Amino acid sequence: MATHKVGGEVDAQCTRCKLTLAHTILAMVGTKIARVRCNTCGGDHAYRAAPGVTDRPSSSSSSSRASRASSSSAATTKAEKIIISFEEQLAGKDTANALKYSPKDTYQVDQVIQHPTFGTGFVTAVRGDKVDITFRTETKTLVHGRGGAPAEKPAFSPPNARATGPADKPLPPQASEPPADSSAGGEGAAPTEG
Repeated sequence: MATHKVGGEVDAQCTRCKLTLAHTILAMVGTKIARVRCNTCGGDHAYRAAPGVTDRPSSSSSSSRASRASSSSAATTKAEKIIISFEEQLAGKDTANALKYSPKDTYQVDQVIQHPTFGTGFVTAVRGDKVDITFRTETKTLVHGRGGAPAEKPAFSPPNARATGPADKPLPPQASEPPADSSAGGEGAAPTEG
């Protein structure tokens, strides 16, 4: 078997070209090729060996491995997965005194919470200002500890309403604006020297 390395070339099945073509190796996990780039189309994809090429061991070594696996499985029994239902988890907790959820309140692990939308749940994790609460159908991440004085809202001041006219004509002076100085550049004005 040839030794492959990142940057080397290998023949692989291209997912875009649908052909077995030369590819450049982009990533490897141990001695196995993980990701390649097609030298024809430039597409990156997971490595797929050319049809008929395999890196699996020969049948003689796989049969010895199968016999070892069967003998070891008889010696050790597989651990059984235990699933605890939501009701069983909630049974040991004080559901009669469930707190109503509020983002302003602060919660601790194993507290029972009554949420207006999700129903009864209990706190499973606390991370800063977020809390994970397990409800009957799913676990939700909610905020907590956001109490304190509400921030003042900025004062709203609407923009001054100005009369607008056609864009190509000047606006007449408003009462609050002083009239334009007619001596500043009119025909009869005497030039000023400074």
